[in-house]
Amino acid sequence: MIITVTGANGFIGSHLLGVLSASGHRLTAVMRSTGMESCPGDCIRKIIDGLDTHQNWREILKGQDIVIHCAARVHMMQDNAEDPLKAFRQVNVEGTLNLARQAAEAGVRRFVFLSSIKVNGEKTTRFAPFKPDDIPFPQDPYGISKMEAEKGLWEIASATGMELVIIRPVLVYGSGVKGNFRKMALWLEKGLPLPLGSIKNLRSMISLENLTDFISLCAEHPAAANEVFLVSDGEDLSTTDLLRSTGKAMGKTARLIPVPESWLYFCAVLTGKKKMAHRLLGSLRVDIGKNKELLGWTPPLSVEEGLRRCFR
Repeated sequence: MIITVTGANGFIGSHLLGVLSASGHRLTAVMRSTGMESCPGDCIRKIIDGLDTHQNWREILKGQDIVIHCAARVHMMQDNAEDPLKAFRQVNVEGTLNLARQAAEAGVRRFVFLSSIKVNGEKTTRFAPFKPDDIPFPQDPYGISKMEAEKGLWEIASATGMELVIIRPVLVYGSGVKGNFRKMALWLEKGLPLPLGSIKNLRSMISLENLTDFISLCAEHPAAANEVFLVSDGEDLSTTDLLRSTGKAMGKTARLIPVPESWLYFCAVLTGKKKMAHRLLGSLRVDIGKNKELLGWTPPLSVEEGLRRCFR
């Protein structure tokens, strides 16, 4: 199988190359910079100018069987773009659809799109997880752009017959992770006392190893064609339990003070940290039953092992 991976030098793409190479696939790694010193196996590197409507993919896509599209303008806490939604649309919608159209024209059989759980929304209750067939309800420019890309991809797939697989992962953690997970690890590393010792929410996450294993399966499995999947470790943790488990994986003791959630939320509102409070106190769960029923997939790593590998 000949597979093109975009965003190949990114957090997910670089690990995915190793998984695919170990499975015997021939790979074309597409990236915007030469930051990756080497590719696994006989991987071919291709440098592009950018992910937009002007990019010509024809030479890269010639003879390819599958495209796994990991490249994107990623979600960021402090977005300095004058118009964030426009910036996200240029890359995540217009750039993605330009690639997909040229992939279909080149005879690519399957297009695997790495979307986001933000297409479903920002929160759930403890008892009602998101499911793949839920009506999308994105709340921010990043989630909106991913939803619009999905819609456009379905139109292309329907018109051309190219198979489409959409994967919406939750928070991804692993070696080299950045963002909120990295911040949490830094709190624990410094031994800071945290007022997060009695939080009863539930949140789904996924290790880098589990995610890339699932993407690799979706690239080939016949039953994955034209399906949407939500993916996680299959173990939901409260913020309190996550901090304790992460501390254990780091060899640190999580110094957690039991403060009532209502107090934390009240203080967050007063200090302009309402969004942070939602992430720390709210629930976001996904149902991955479809993955096992349709593809026979269960996460190969537990959360405990995934965290251990993250910090080893």
